[in-house]
Amino acid sequence: MSQRQVLQVFEQYQKARTQFVQTVAELATRPQNIETLQNAGVMSLLRPLLLDVVPTIQQTAALALGRLANYNDDLAEAVVKGDILPQLVYSLAEQNRFYKKAAAFVLRAVGKHSPQLAQAIVDCGALDTLVICLEDFDPGVKEAAAWALGYIARHNAELSQAVVDAGAVPLLVLCIQEPEIALKRIAASALSDISKHSPELAQTVVDAGAIAHLAQMILNPDAKLKRQVLSALSQIAKHSVDLAEMGVEAEIFPVVLTCLKDSDEYVKKNAATLIREIAKHTPELSQLIVNAGGVAAVIDCIGNCKGNVRLPGIMMLGYVAAHSENLAMAVIISKGVPQLSICLSEEREDHIKAATAWALGQIGRHTPEHARAVAVTNVLPVLLSLYMETESSEDLQVKTKKALKNILQKCTYLPALEPLLHDAPPNILKHVVGQFSKVLFVVWCC
Repeated sequence: MSQRQVLQVFEQYQKARTQFVQTVAELATRPQNIETLQNAGVMSLLRPLLLDVVPTIQQTAALALGRLANYNDDLAEAVVKGDILPQLVYSLAEQNRFYKKAAAFVLRAVGKHSPQLAQAIVDCGALDTLVICLEDFDPGVKEAAAWALGYIARHNAELSQAVVDAGAVPLLVLCIQEPEIALKRIAASALSDISKHSPELAQTVVDAGAIAHLAQMILNPDAKLKRQVLSALSQIAKHSVDLAEMGVEAEIFPVVLTCLKDSDEYVKKNAATLIREIAKHTPELSQLIVNAGGVAAVIDCIGNCKGNVRLPGIMMLGYVAAHSENLAMAVIISKGVPQLSICLSEEREDHIKAATAWALGQIGRHTPEHARAVAVTNVLPVLLSLYMETESSEDLQVKTKKALKNILQKCTYLPALEPLLHDAPPNILKHVVGQFSKVLFVVWCC
């Protein structure tokens, strides 16, 4: 056999391997093929190809594994049980940028499914290597690493702490300053995932200087980036007064209010969530939002959207009103009550109705003047019918009952109470009758 014939055998073998991994990677993009691939033992066939002498075969094998692992937790678990992770981690440090991106994709695809699978990635020493990739020259490698780290951190505080301990946070803060929009998005998302679990983790992100850079990106024209930036700021602000104040000190007001008019629904929702998380802490923070025009802006936003996009804005109004008489009056003056009344009638989801009922109760519970402002919108019969409706969720019944009680105990506007005399059950009727007796007693005394 000639030398040419011998080499031809190797060429054919290489072509066959190349064709195999490329075809599997392509087949793995379609859900209907996954079970067949799994039953054919595709995992055990791909594993040795991760060590192939040909770089493109290695990279395509990793890509195919990532697509399979991304599909469901059974396939992700098969990657773990097949002892594939250590090889990926080793190659992540040694190989070229194309392989690094593919390997990081596999780690992300495995880690996203459950804390247990994410822990398996941590246990095989992947975090240190992923953090090194955050310093890579190639933005795509940085992005793939940031994505994997965020997916690991999002599960719980322990995994998030492991990501922090590996030194990821300062490098993620550098990544949000890079020019590439895609990298900014993923880095901001990862910082959000790290911050959400505890005040201590959020403080770590703040100490790395993240807030100032995030605040500067609120007006970036890219909607997907704005979503992640607003989410990260919300996850930081929600934990404590100090963390919320740091967001305010970064001068996010009144800039963030422009996001409530954004054409992207998720930008609107995340902006309202950020304002809510700041408003809930103290009367002073709520007053600052009122002074910036935040209450009126949120009310406009609620009027221009539907469903779950409305929810954080509705809750924000409730938190503001709960703090004091003056703040509740600010919601009333800005015409918040009619808008909440519309939400109560329009929305179909019980959890949104429950939040709206709660917010109305917080506005109406302070004084007779507050209660009247709520009652004149004819919202009391609607609250009563939702409370008495057998199909209403338990939470909705609890919230409407509490709201009715809060408003009725202050309401002296009898025309709004009269409709309840005929329909209210005894536990609500006693509050209605009690208010009638108070008003009539005052009239009699005069």
